[in-house]
Amino acid sequence: MATIEVEVEINATVDKVWDIVSDIDNEPKFWKGTKKVKNLSKEGDTIKREITIAFRDQKCLQEVKLEPKKRIEAKFTKGIINGEKIVTIIPNEEKTILRTVWDIKLTGMMGMFTGMIKNHIKSGTEQAMQSIKEEIER
Repeated sequence: MATIEVEVEINATVDKVWDIVSDIDNEPKFWKGTKKVKNLSKEGDTIKREITIAFRDQKCLQEVKLEPKKRIEAKFTKGIINGEKIVTIIPNEEKTILRTVWDIKLTGMMGMFTGMIKNHIKSGTEQAMQSIKEEIER
């Protein structure tokens, strides 16, 4: 498994950060590795969806759990990626820390490339977090 952790400090309240990151339909705006999102079902704070990732336009199924103003847990349930991405919101005095942790691997024969894509995902995550920060701090 590849574990990737990226953090950014944002000059904003938890409420403001949550308003942006919890709009998961808007994910492709910030996360360039996610090309398209299609919600399949919603039950309470759990959304089942299909995402199209930039890697060869592969489709993956995810189960996303929202814990309001705390975290978003996206589990990959089917497709080329196995594992999860967790986005956590941490209050820090007048600011907010946004942390994303990936714990993933590629499935099947692609598994041998997990290490190679780790840097690519880390770079994409850093870019996404910076874009979210800039959007919120405007």
